[in-house]
Order: sequence, then C-alpha cells, then structure tokens
Amino acid sequence: MSVDVKYTTEATATGGRDGHARSQDGRFDVALSTPKELGGAGGNGSNPEQLFAAGYSACFIGALKVAGQQLKMKIPDDVSVTAKVGIGPRSAGGFGITADLTVSLPGIERDQAEKLVDAAHQICPYSNATRGNVDVGLTLA
Repeated sequence: MSVDVKYTTEATATGGRDGHARSQDGRFDVALSTPKELGGAGGNGSNPEQLFAAGYSACFIGALKVAGQQLKMKIPDDVSVTAKVGIGPRSAGGFGITADLTVSLPGIERDQAEKLVDAAHQICPYSNATRGNVDVGLTLA
C-alpha cells in the first residue's frame, strides 16, 4: 500500500517521558512528565497518551467531515470527539494502548450518526494506523 503524502511534519523528543518535545517549526513545544500510575512523579508536563488522545480526537472530527461530504450530511458545528487512551502491559509482553472514542453529533438522528461514525472510522488516518493493533471502541454520546 502506498500513501500519496500531502503534508509532512517533524517533532523531536528529548529525555523520554520526563523530557521535552518540540515540532521543527516551534509551534508545538511541550514539557513531558510520567504519570504516577506509570511509576513517575506526575508533574506538570503532558504525556504521550494525552498527545495521542488529542490527535486522534481532532483527526476523527476531520474524518467525520469528509464522511459527511461523501454521505451528503451536514456535520454540526458543535461536533465533539473525546478520546480516552489507556496504556498497560500486554499479555504477549511489552506495553500496549487502548482507545475509546465518544462521538457527539448533536441534532443528527442516531442511525445517521452511526453511519457517519462507521464511515469516519474507515477514513481516519489514526483509525487506519491502529486497526488490527489497538482495541478501539466507538460510542455515540
């Protein structure tokens, strides 16, 4: 499978989970800290799971808009997606993540909303990247 790349970005992390991450253009610049639940000190920094949740939820809204165009449905301006991302040891060794997306499509009938969510899940690059690797749950709010 090939991808016709339209945009590329770059970010560099230093210090791992208790370090820093910055995009090459400097618009994204964040301190990182390990959550206490993972044996860290907590701290004021963000963590990779939060960044993944933010990226997945924003990207899924973009996919909903594309799906809406394809299905000739208007996506409400107040659409929202909440991504809940978990991390923990895998039974096969190493660590894995889970993702649960809760999608709010105010004013759209449930059956139509389900069609939009299903279509968006096929379109979204995060969904395509995780398919077969990460347990992803989809719920309509």
